[in-house]
Formats: sequence, structure tokens, C-alpha cells
Amino acid sequence: MPTGVAMRDVRDQLFDAAERILLRDGPSALTSRAVTTEAGCAKGVLHRHFTDFDAFLAELVLDRIARIGRQAAVLREAAGTGTVVGNLSGALTEVFGTVAVSIVSLVTFRDELRARLRRSRPTGVPLLAEATAMIADYLDAEREQGRVVAEADVEVLAPTLIGAGHLLFADRTGPPPTAEAVSKVVTTVIAGALAP
Repeated sequence: MPTGVAMRDVRDQLFDAAERILLRDGPSALTSRAVTTEAGCAKGVLHRHFTDFDAFLAELVLDRIARIGRQAAVLREAAGTGTVVGNLSGALTEVFGTVAVSIVSLVTFRDELRARLRRSRPTGVPLLAEATAMIADYLDAEREQGRVVAEADVEVLAPTLIGAGHLLFADRTGPPPTAEAVSKVVTTVIAGALAP
């Protein structure tokens, strides 16, 4: 990018570039140079907006966590509509069909990034913890609607669904799981929790 040409929404462009690299090439390919090349900007742009590459990555993870927060609100609103299995299957596909699996690998792979994230999120795996809370909140809302039995342990069901979803989508190099495969896992996990 020539000097003096302004970029609009630099953070979003850099985050989107990083996401494309994660999805296409995985966490090991993610470098500051790869991000700026993918974004089509000068190498110094990233460092003008972030103190270092790990600060950039931490902000990327926090931005993707904010997306889960928005998804959680939509999912909770869906309680009482559609089917519980359909709503959960859609939520898992939305979380893991995107960059979440690669971000979890990235957090695991980079010690400094993990340390930075621990300052604001001392427990759990970033992104997975928020996705688990989203599922638990939704199941609780469905319990209030009477579509999930009162004795259902949503604090066990939610991480079970997230773990199963993560495993379904973990192979980023192969084809994604089918909707039927996701639905089968969800149905199996929550079968005993659904109201007759």
C-alpha cells in the first residue's frame, strides 16, 4: 500500500485477513507479515494499530468472542420456537463452522497470547467458555419454556455439546460435518433432557 493512502476500518480488515489465513492455512501460518500481505497493506500498518502481534491476536480473539455474545442473544430469543435440536444444531454449526476451531488451536499454540487472555478471562478456554455459556443459557431458557425437562442438568449438557461439536468440526482440512451428523450428535446428547 502506498504511503499516505488511508485504510478504512483497519482493525476489521486485519481481523478478516487473519481469519482467512486461519481457515485456509491454520494457526502455524499466522504471522504479522502474512496478515498484512493478506489484507493488502504495508507491513507497518498492523504495528501502528497494535503494540505487538500478540496484542493483535488477543484483540482478534476478543472480537470473535463478542460475536458469540451477539449469537447468544439471538439463540436465547429462539427459545420456544423451531425445535430444540434444530436450534442447538444451528448454533453449533455457526460457532464451529467458522474460525472457532482454528482460534482454539491458536490460543493453545501461543503461550503469550494465552497469558494475555488470562488477564481478562482467568478460567476456561477462550471462545469455548463463551460458547458453553451460550448453550447453557439457551437450554435454561428452553427449560423455562417447558421444552427441556426441569431436572435437566444444563451445566453438564452445555459443555458436552460444545465438546462434541468441537470434535465434529476439528478436522479443518476435511469436509465439514453434514447437518445430519450435527443433528444426530445433538439429538443423542440431549435426548433425555427433552420434554415429551
